[in-house]
Amino acid sequence: MEKLLLLNQLENQVERHLQQAIQKYQNLPDEILLKPSSSGGWSIAQCLEHLNTYGDYYLPLFEKGLVEGQDDLSIETIKSTWLGKLAIDSMNPEKGKKKFNAMKGHIPEVSLDAKAVVAEFINQQEQLLQILRTAKNKRIQQIKIPISIAKFLKLHLGDAIRFLIIHNERHIRQANRNL
Repeated sequence: MEKLLLLNQLENQVERHLQQAIQKYQNLPDEILLKPSSSGGWSIAQCLEHLNTYGDYYLPLFEKGLVEGQDDLSIETIKSTWLGKLAIDSMNPEKGKKKFNAMKGHIPEVSLDAKAVVAEFINQQEQLLQILRTAKNKRIQQIKIPISIAKFLKLHLGDAIRFLIIHNERHIRQANRNL
């Protein structure tokens, strides 16, 4: 896929996530944000805190990779690696119906400052939008990002960003089921 087309699609998806957070979650009372799912799953705040922990890991790596990456204004073709495709497809709520247990360090507490969690999620989505805009002028296939569960495995920046955004989509849908 052509780089600008992919990054524009991802930018639109992040913009939707940002707008949902602002319009749906930002002004909800704590009791709704912290209410556990009727199925025994995470509350809205826990879903967003889980995503925040992944943002805490990946966003600084994305920014560092972009600062160090080569400028590129050509039309770069983005092709997923087998590992990238596996990671993205496994998180895709349309394809991957398998339930996963959260990894250590990404399991949210039950008692959270719900408003702070929502504010941090909004901040991270704004940061991700800036990363996507910067990536349009970089050779993103050349930038390697270690994955959070096994740092010796690396995805190119395009796959890593797609993974993070599809993972966000999966848990935003989970949070929305609590409304």
